[in-house]
Amino acid sequence: MVNFWLVVNKVINDADIILLVLDSRFIDETRHEEIERKVKELRKPLIYVMTKCDLVDKSKLEKSKKNLNPSVFVSSKEHLGTTLLRERIFIEAKKAGIRRMIKIGVLGYPNVGKSSLINAMKGRSVAPTSILSGYTKNVQKVVVDNRLIFLDTPGVIPFQDKDRLKHTFIGTIDFTRSRDPEMIVFELMEKFPGKIEHFYGVEVGDDGEITLEKIAKKKNMLKRGGELDTKRMATVILKDWQKGEIDLR
Repeated sequence: MVNFWLVVNKVINDADIILLVLDSRFIDETRHEEIERKVKELRKPLIYVMTKCDLVDKSKLEKSKKNLNPSVFVSSKEHLGTTLLRERIFIEAKKAGIRRMIKIGVLGYPNVGKSSLINAMKGRSVAPTSILSGYTKNVQKVVVDNRLIFLDTPGVIPFQDKDRLKHTFIGTIDFTRSRDPEMIVFELMEKFPGKIEHFYGVEVGDDGEITLEKIAKKKNMLKRGGELDTKRMATVILKDWQKGEIDLR
């Protein structure tokens, strides 16, 4: 089995500039202190890249941006922010005195959108992607143009981070492996009031269980015998969430 940390550590050492990719819906939760510390110890340029920005209200993102510098918001799906990111890379390279081809390490938690970001920068699909976490197993080298080469890496989790709830939120634990999808959906409803209800076209209520039943009924998600299958419905909701289908704006 590949030791992902060995792969990531090698990329940190080999790259000229590091992009730490964060999920715009969970910026603080997807920061990676171990990676940040390793990069700063080597005194290499670090750019924070917040992906999936099309799913989040812009005013909320601007507040987060003040604490992370330099940072760029990107939507790989909508091709937003890629020009700004390219400009920021060249700015950091100039500061570091890099005049040759720039090697850029792309790091972060599993499933935050690293490969999709590289594809957006390239302008076409070259790095394999999947909504299932852990899809990238080794370093993928992608030459974007005559100045930029990206190093896509497998996602890594800090050793001390054991928060399964957070991991399901951000897709580190994919929807197929969630032990209690209903509980996760209730937590999402509480954290983002009305967003799931709006996506599935049901009224917002105070009781998450009743709301989930309404969604299951609307989607005709039934067990044998006609009983509502709320667990399977919750798994579908998690799938839509991790695919970025549910808009938080």
